[in-house]
Amino acid sequence: MRTALVTGASRGIGRAIALRLAKDGFRVIVNYARDGAAAREVVDRIGANAVAVRADLGVPEEVTALAQRVAAETDVLDVLVNNAGIGLPRPIGEVTRADYARLFAVNVEGPFFLTQQLLPLIPDGGRIVNLTSGVTRIAFPEAIAYAMSKGAVQTFTLALAKELGPRGITVNNVAPGIIDTDANAGWLRGDPEAQARAAGRHAVNRVGRADEIADVVAFAASPQAGFVTGTTIDATGGGNL
Repeated sequence: MRTALVTGASRGIGRAIALRLAKDGFRVIVNYARDGAAAREVVDRIGANAVAVRADLGVPEEVTALAQRVAAETDVLDVLVNNAGIGLPRPIGEVTRADYARLFAVNVEGPFFLTQQLLPLIPDGGRIVNLTSGVTRIAFPEAIAYAMSKGAVQTFTLALAKELGPRGITVNNVAPGIIDTDANAGWLRGDPEAQARAAGRHAVNRVGRADEIADVVAFAASPQAGFVTGTTIDATGGGNL
């Protein structure tokens, strides 16, 4: 049985990815940072072929502990999905050094060093999928530091794809648009005007669903994506075209 690690998999897009990969026959390691109950619910949904592992990707020691736990769970990691991330919806004038440091620790440093430590487990023909964002291809001053962090991940993907290509390991980004998740619930759900504004940013004139992003990740993780690497699969519903 193939094994996948999905970071930030207790809720939202990560949860949908974990459930989809399990449906595709993977044993799934469900990483979470805080919500243990939600992670256990994901594991219960999947059944025996799942395990929950807590680690905050913004803390270097916990990244190392997660990599060690994965190595204890499996000799081969077929798919790594770097999904965990945090937002920072603030313009440049409102971003503190502490905000910036925490954002880049979770969104950039964590995935970088987790991937570095897990590479010995990833076999030839393996898959690495990084979740970025549609904001990397537009001007997005209302969350400038967040957009920068996702831009860094895109550059990471490009370089890593080149390095690992001879082994048949593909490395790709999946870039969601505005998705109806718990993280967006505060400003999106229950506010028809906010929903209309969000939908209007997408060519398809609606907000996306987490399972739609999971479908794209599942393709990037599949054998059918063996000739796709170093690129970004845009899953924004035509955002800001």
